[in-house]
Amino acid sequence: MTTGTMPSLLDYDEAVERYDPVLGLEVHVELSTVTKMFCGCPTEFGAPPNTQVCPVCLGLPGSLPVVNGKAVESAIRIGLALGCDIVDWCRFARKNYFYPDMPKNYQISQYDEPIAVNGEVEVEVEGRTYTIGIERAHMEEDTGKSTHVGTSGRIHGADYSIVDYNRAGIPLIEIVTKPIEGTGALAPQVARAYVSQLRDLMRALGVSDVRMEQGSLRCDANVSLRPQGETPYGLRTETKNVNSLRSVERALRYEICRQGAILDAGGKVTQETRHWHEDTGITTSGRSKEEAEDYRYFPEPDLVPVAPSPEWVEELRATLPEPPSAHRKRLAEAWGFTEMEFRDVIGAGALHLVEATVEAGTTPAAARKWWLGELARRAKEAEVELEALPITPPQVAAIQALVDAGTVNDKLAREVFDGVLAGEGTPEEVVKARGLAVVSDDSALGAAVDRAIEANPDVAEKIRGGKVAAAGALIGAVMKEMRGQADAGRVRELILERLGAE
Repeated sequence: MTTGTMPSLLDYDEAVERYDPVLGLEVHVELSTVTKMFCGCPTEFGAPPNTQVCPVCLGLPGSLPVVNGKAVESAIRIGLALGCDIVDWCRFARKNYFYPDMPKNYQISQYDEPIAVNGEVEVEVEGRTYTIGIERAHMEEDTGKSTHVGTSGRIHGADYSIVDYNRAGIPLIEIVTKPIEGTGALAPQVARAYVSQLRDLMRALGVSDVRMEQGSLRCDANVSLRPQGETPYGLRTETKNVNSLRSVERALRYEICRQGAILDAGGKVTQETRHWHEDTGITTSGRSKEEAEDYRYFPEPDLVPVAPSPEWVEELRATLPEPPSAHRKRLAEAWGFTEMEFRDVIGAGALHLVEATVEAGTTPAAARKWWLGELARRAKEAEVELEALPITPPQVAAIQALVDAGTVNDKLAREVFDGVLAGEGTPEEVVKARGLAVVSDDSALGAAVDRAIEANPDVAEKIRGGKVAAAGALIGAVMKEMRGQADAGRVRELILERLGAE
């Protein structure tokens, strides 16, 4: 049996009970340099197609590449932050392959001589720490972007394809893990936590905007299964260009169930690359997995080797930010969160969002409430990551400031979120345009209170008799009449004043 005669998916719990997942993650980080890796073209995202190109990144005859020094610096800092050894000499190679979106039809990368090797990253999942070994971090250039027009969305079955070469040549760092073993049923969550931590680290280093939805951080997720208790690795698949934390976890979970079903049926997993489909939650076959010899690597003849001096490496080491583990410990203590509360922030991929919201002037508790409550719900409904929502930490802080000032209450704040997410302007502009400000005028509130008392004489009598808790019913009636735009505290005061129950 092959993958072409796919049996029904194996239940996930059954799959991980019978088979041991082994992971390998390749994360591509697009660097935030002003110019490309080997030429002076700009790297601005979203420019009109094919407007940021030149003879070098178009691969025209006679053009010669020159290494971007800032990209080399970023590569060294990334390697150091990952605990890697920075080599004293490395060079680029040509990776030959059929690249429909690479004008040269080869990619300048690093093969057997990367700039950083042998590091490790620790991640925590459900209270357990996993050490992820880093095989290498190497420099390369990105390819262009092909859009296949047609119902399939893939080159097979497309009516035609269009190519944008703006991205061709943008600096990339590829971070490759060693085989990740011993994660068991938590393998997809460990992979997600690892990619999340890399994203936070790259952001702290200031080397990339790590916008996964824009492709500036992408993950190729490898997984193989082996029967429990056995040592040899199984044949692996590589799911290409997964571009969200949620998708990393979902794609690996699906592949574990798919491969488990094949093995259970006595079949053999095909070693291949696969495509992840966000809409259906499945992977489909791409092409057979190439080995290094298929790429016909050879040293790039137009570039000199890179040989960072020990002194320069140490200078760059001094610029590294606080290690992620120390940073998280400090924030947990400063914010006063319980271990579970802080773990929820990490698990939601919201650490940097909460931190930035606190820096914008709100309390940690309020920042956590909005990001892990209202905004997490909206992100789930839209099936996007939290950071992909069209709202910024300063805007969240501004909405909380309106709540703190009594301009809006929590209920009205949710309508402010509606407006900001819909692109209607700043929180203040949304409040004004939608007329959401809390009514605090005593004359208007007093009239509404009088009507509520008149309509609910039995409740009013209970309050006069000392049952102050019954005021909740009248407060609710007033709030309903005022469409939630009343100051509930002031409404309560007016009710008790009028009924002589202060």
